[in-house]
Amino acid sequence: MDEVVEVTPRANSFLIGQEEAEKVFLQAWQNDNMHHAWILSGPKGIGKATLAYRIARFLLSADAHNKNNYKSLQVAENSAVFQQVASGSNPDLMVVERDYIETDKKKILSAIKKGEAMDEAELAGLKKSAFIRVDDVRKISEFLSKTSFNDGWRVVIIDSADDMNKNAANALLKILEEPPAKTILLLISHNAGLLLPTIRSRCAKLPLKTLQNNEVASLLRRYRPNLEEKTIAKLVEMSGGSIGKAIIYADMQAFAIYEELCGILYARQKFKLSDMLDFCAKMAADADKFALLEELLMKFFKDNMSSCQDVEAFYQCKEEAVRMFDDCVSVNMDKRLMLINLLTEICQVM
Repeated sequence: MDEVVEVTPRANSFLIGQEEAEKVFLQAWQNDNMHHAWILSGPKGIGKATLAYRIARFLLSADAHNKNNYKSLQVAENSAVFQQVASGSNPDLMVVERDYIETDKKKILSAIKKGEAMDEAELAGLKKSAFIRVDDVRKISEFLSKTSFNDGWRVVIIDSADDMNKNAANALLKILEEPPAKTILLLISHNAGLLLPTIRSRCAKLPLKTLQNNEVASLLRRYRPNLEEKTIAKLVEMSGGSIGKAIIYADMQAFAIYEELCGILYARQKFKLSDMLDFCAKMAADADKFALLEELLMKFFKDNMSSCQDVEAFYQCKEEAVRMFDDCVSVNMDKRLMLINLLTEICQVM
């Protein structure tokens, strides 16, 4: 069986579907029309972070005296800059993202001091803060106060700008007002409309498109070569133009879960109680599956809104589902019981 290909945005040299956005940035650089800050916007999983690192590698290695020689932002994987960015060791690149919570940060520091590498299971269990905090953003000013290597560019990637709390956003605004020369900030945003208007007004816009079905399929074959073509077709339809979502769905066997969900709901009030109880218990016991189920339920509502018996009641079920999933997070509801009640209600209005 072919191996699964795992690659992070900082180490990924392969990007398709965003050629237009790449061309816009390259031309701005070639025409000496570079803005000091850019918002890379669009849905999750379409290549925003991959493009941000692609831009960073390019700026940190391109020859400004031969601008017309460049046809893309591609940088060779065996180059020093590519390897430095991939390993997080380039001195002129700073990445700002949600940090680990204090207890888990101590675990990491303890492992480093002892020289003990954390295994994949331990790393997967680490939790990150809910927000990018003001102290995280203030470190940008310290980074930009230093002299760059060989009088080159300094690049800051914020992944994602949506994660900043109010104080962090205000701290970033001050940096955007008076950026140092040869500095670029790349703000990754899944929903740019939620950013402060004053931040948006100080940034150039680089909107990325959702991927075409054939592009998502091609990337799935590249990163998950063991998938059957019929499974790829189903994942492409479910992912809505997001390769990131398609990969998550593939790894979590989302289509099988969706089929099981549909089997219960399409049975309407004749569903087997044992099937319902087993399914709800399975989904409630795993935090990732529970989060996935919320997405799949929203897909189910979208797919069946026009064919259900009572459209108004069905829409109200959708609104109730959104509220109940939110309540499970905010007031720590019994997930299993919530799912049983919700699915039973949906069955009654199908």
